[in-house]
Amino acid sequence: MSKSTTLSLGTDNIGKLLFNYAIPAIIAMTSSSLYHIIDSAFVGHGVGGAAIAGMAITMPIMNISSAFGAMVGVGAGARISLRLGEGNRAAAEKTLTNAILLNIVIGLTIMAVMLLFLDEILMVFSGGKASAETLEYAREFMQIILLGNVITHLYLGMNDMIRSSGYPRKAMYITLTTFAITIILNPLFIFKFGWGIRGSAAATVIAQFVAFCIALSHFSSRKSFIRFKREAFRFDRKIIAAILSIGLAPFLMNLCASTVAAFVNSAMLRYGGMGVSDIVPRESGAADLYVGAYGIVNRVILLFVMIIQGLNQGMQPIVGYNYGARNYGRVRKALFMTIGVGMTISTIGFLLAQIFPESIARIFVDSAKGGDESLMVQAATQGMHLVTMMFPLVGFQIVVGGFFQYIGKAQLAIITSLTRQLIFLLPLLWTLPRMLGAYGVWISMPIADSASILLAFSFFVWQMRKMRSEELRLRR
Repeated sequence: MSKSTTLSLGTDNIGKLLFNYAIPAIIAMTSSSLYHIIDSAFVGHGVGGAAIAGMAITMPIMNISSAFGAMVGVGAGARISLRLGEGNRAAAEKTLTNAILLNIVIGLTIMAVMLLFLDEILMVFSGGKASAETLEYAREFMQIILLGNVITHLYLGMNDMIRSSGYPRKAMYITLTTFAITIILNPLFIFKFGWGIRGSAAATVIAQFVAFCIALSHFSSRKSFIRFKREAFRFDRKIIAAILSIGLAPFLMNLCASTVAAFVNSAMLRYGGMGVSDIVPRESGAADLYVGAYGIVNRVILLFVMIIQGLNQGMQPIVGYNYGARNYGRVRKALFMTIGVGMTISTIGFLLAQIFPESIARIFVDSAKGGDESLMVQAATQGMHLVTMMFPLVGFQIVVGGFFQYIGKAQLAIITSLTRQLIFLLPLLWTLPRMLGAYGVWISMPIADSASILLAFSFFVWQMRKMRSEELRLRR
């Protein structure tokens, strides 16, 4: 992070800055999301629809693990950026080593607890309603994933710190490497070796292990701006507390995502097929199809959300620097440009989901087989139509939520992000499916989106007026 690079944030063309900072982040985030889509497609075609449902049940568990990983990675990355900005390289290196130690402890703890109580955890997150076949697939997948949990935490955490310490392109290349290895190993393990869903999990762990080794070599190299120092490998309570406090917001967001996924799975298993508008009638095993359909829809939606999140990461240094410098004109320009691009991305997602929902769903399962696979495609098609109803405006809500976080308004960021899940969506998921079945689950999401968009807009207007007032005061 050179001085000239920092100064350019206050002088260079906003569009050029946003392009240069956002593209590596978008590529990294998109490849991560595409991995989940392609992974599910290989499982759906190579193992079957029940395996897709099994993977959907594991989503809340994966989100819980990700919540802890994001808390350490984001918290440590932000602290490293701050210390480097102060010119304190030694403090940045202490943060690096404390994050490594913290990830090892958390990763091992989650692995041990979840492996020990895996059956009970799967029953809780499936609402006790999933079929034995679906639960077996979920168990087989998670057993392998959990064995590599420490590697996952270390890889993701170190990649965040590589990006924060001034190597965004290297972080992107590491993510792309993980994606490429997974794409190569998945069909090999599933189709050639016949390992089924375990093969998919093994491909994920192996790819992340390779990425972990690359990240490890980066921080072990003398060429790295910050690197491992033996004397720094000791726990520091103040550093640990700072990492956890900074990372609290993404932790809560991931935890809420896990809660929502668990509620959706439970509602689908309990009420799927009971509504008059439901595509698949209630019958033996039909509820599992709705869980698989939700898994398909969720992965498609996540792709566009991750692209916008990558765009947000590109906006972060621009608005942060200029807001701190009270250059509010550049802040507004960067924000409005990001909102425009973000809404364009979400509108593209809306159009694809409305025009080609069945073709998208067929990427995941072979509906030509008929039976359950064909019914799952029909359910996912209906779900995509309904869930994306408000999607053109969702891009605005995501960008504004990120903006509040980047200018230090953590409370507004948390409220903007969490109200959609906790205040609006969960009550709807508790009530509407009882009356409308799976249709009630699907329709809950655009209703919650509408409420959260209105809330984000009100906060956005308030913040713009506050910036205008401050700008006028500075001119006097």
